[in-house]
Amino acid sequence: MGKSIPERKPPGDPFNGVALKIDRTELLALSAIEDVETIASGAFILRYGARYLGRPYLSIVPGLVALDYGEMLTGDEAWNFLLKRSHSYPRAEAFGYRNDGVDDFQLVRQLDLALPPETLVYADESATKPIARPVALIAPDDADVPARLLEYLPRYASIGAWQAEDNRD
Repeated sequence: MGKSIPERKPPGDPFNGVALKIDRTELLALSAIEDVETIASGAFILRYGARYLGRPYLSIVPGLVALDYGEMLTGDEAWNFLLKRSHSYPRAEAFGYRNDGVDDFQLVRQLDLALPPETLVYADESATKPIARPVALIAPDDADVPARLLEYLPRYASIGAWQAEDNRD
């Protein structure tokens, strides 16, 4: 009798704050910022997407990774496998939801793991479509934010610092 397939469990980090939008660029912050559009505020779940090879505008948030020989990984174990050991298992498959909310699966060899993962903001644990795709975090250096978030998103002390770095007017 074969192993049962575990329930998908995408890795995620809780985050309390605000998703912002300037022009068409989305950001995360700890609180609303004057004269900046707020997309949503409150308690969110941050998830991270592995980008597709040749289509970096798409990413998949893995809820389950199936290895060649039948082992199945979920949660942080699946995420860490993708980032650190998946090169040894190119036929492994990642099952999850894309950054547009579509249920999908990809062979590991079809993911571009050399690109930084995409940070995605979800309304809650059960959401499958993100409400924001931020490119930066606006927060002071001493802010209490998930460590993984700081690995994948650049942090700026203010909107002005982000705009200066990003050569915005």
